[in-house]
Amino acid sequence: MAKDKKNDASALVETWTLLPAATLGSSVRAKGILLEIRARLPSSVRKSLDISGSVLTLSMPGSSESEFHHASAVVEKSLNGIETLPVIPREIEDILTISTTERRRWLEDGRLPSAGTRTVKLRGRARQITFHVFEARMVEELLDRATVKEWREEDATAAAEHRRRAAYRAKLTRSLKKDGKATAASRDVTEDVEANLRGWEEFGRDGLLR
Repeated sequence: MAKDKKNDASALVETWTLLPAATLGSSVRAKGILLEIRARLPSSVRKSLDISGSVLTLSMPGSSESEFHHASAVVEKSLNGIETLPVIPREIEDILTISTTERRRWLEDGRLPSAGTRTVKLRGRARQITFHVFEARMVEELLDRATVKEWREEDATAAAEHRRRAAYRAKLTRSLKKDGKATAASRDVTEDVEANLRGWEEFGRDGLLR
């Protein structure tokens, strides 16, 4: 992480530049890193840390030197190994340019391996949510290999095959129904003929045909 520091009488400023290996080219991922580091800072100084593009900036009044140095140390420590920070759902969707539906489908069928789950409490609410997270290295490999394109082609082929089978089943069902109706109609005609023949036999027994 590139680092720059500036002290003057009116403000204390320090910056860090996030490397592509950390952000994976995603502004959503960069914002996620900001929120992760903010969560490790005292609540009173969290908003003193902000991000623009891939540059983190810690800015505090000159009178807050002690708090500034403490916050700076926390940021510095947090950035150690930040490239391995697990990737959360909204980040992986932005990095790989995939939809929520695709992420869920590939997670369920095992193509997108989970690195575990994370539970967070929604701000201002009592309810908690649990979601899957993903290894940053795995996400980077998927991005480099253009794997998403292959998966989409596989899904398109599978969907076409599913439609073909569904159309065949529908055609077969219609055919069976049609055959069933034809058989029923044939049975009705046969029964009518047999009934008529029985009438002719009785007619003949009575000697009316002689």
